[in-house]
Amino acid sequence: MFLDEYPEVPYETLMYTCGECNYGGKITDGHDRVTADSILKLFYTPEILDENYAFSPSGLYQAPPHGDYKSYLKYINTLPLIAAPEVYGFHANADIQKNMNETDALLASFMLTQSREGSGGGKSPEEVIGEVAESLLGKLPPNFDVELAEKKYPVDYYESMNTVLTQELGRVNVLLSLIRGSLVNLGKAVKGQVLMSDELDKVGKALYDGKVPASWLKKSFPSLKPLGSYMKEVVERAAFFKSWVDDGIPTTFPLYAFFFTQAFLTGSKQNFARSHKIEIDKVDFDYAVLDGDEAGYTEKPADGVYCFGMHIDGAAWDPHKRSLCESEPKVLYAPCPGIHMIPARVEDFKEYNHYRAPLYKTADRRGILSTTGHSTNFVMDIRVPCEQDGSHWIRRGAALLLSLKD
Repeated sequence: MFLDEYPEVPYETLMYTCGECNYGGKITDGHDRVTADSILKLFYTPEILDENYAFSPSGLYQAPPHGDYKSYLKYINTLPLIAAPEVYGFHANADIQKNMNETDALLASFMLTQSREGSGGGKSPEEVIGEVAESLLGKLPPNFDVELAEKKYPVDYYESMNTVLTQELGRVNVLLSLIRGSLVNLGKAVKGQVLMSDELDKVGKALYDGKVPASWLKKSFPSLKPLGSYMKEVVERAAFFKSWVDDGIPTTFPLYAFFFTQAFLTGSKQNFARSHKIEIDKVDFDYAVLDGDEAGYTEKPADGVYCFGMHIDGAAWDPHKRSLCESEPKVLYAPCPGIHMIPARVEDFKEYNHYRAPLYKTADRRGILSTTGHSTNFVMDIRVPCEQDGSHWIRRGAALLLSLKD
């Protein structure tokens, strides 16, 4: 590498060699590569020569002083056997999340060994499944009349939200029809009125365990919630779209309500581009964090949309400093303030210290590319004001979520 030919240690060259040449071909996701670079910056820096420089806030993890091989082993043996979350750049709450994930996996394994045979004096599994199916059917809202909605909200060159609405209603109807059909047939199957197919049996087992059937999730929005919370969200989404159909375009939008969130956001940019006669390729979102709760915004903005209903993972929001701040101890998720998504020319964006927080639909933070080229989970990056350098929040794993696990 001809390091001796440099007058000084080429830290940037070394970091590029390690991050891009060594790991670059193995890390394909853009967010993962940014994370790798932010971690490498802690090590490939001139400050590492300072005796007081530490890799973590506690100062426990430092570069050992120059010495022989045995001195390095001696230093390593002084480090804790179980590494604290700070060594990875995480908040202490990450330890709680790790333990919860391990507990969930353990309990899920126990559930697989549980017998579903009815015991003396109790209800049989078929009776329980039948009661659950009947209860869910009673809560399920009716399908939407998409044709009536298309007449009330026709295709309009200057109002793309009309098209967004009718497309979303179609997706809601597909899910509602699937849930209703499987629940009706399952209720008949447990009574012996129709044949219990393999698909209905899987739905019944999922309902008995309090989980969302896999066949529903194939046509559904991404969700990690248990059955009860999932059905509550289905009802809430349907109620939002019903109020849209009945009362007109809302002044604020719960961003989690959309099946295809990217289409809604693109519709907002289209409205701006067409009304201002700007090529949409030159338009993107700028962001402004809103003060107060959703009820205080009773009028639509001139451009863009007011979006609510998000959560912050790995950080919190300080309304006084108007900046990201550290999470409260033992508080895994913090409410995110409303965001005004403002379509604008890229060159007109406001400059301020910020963190590009990735927005995901679920806490799973992974998805696959759909036929439209969009991820099934990742939505977009949102610029959120912060006082620290953005790399701090990258190592924290801070992100915005539309839906939690419960």
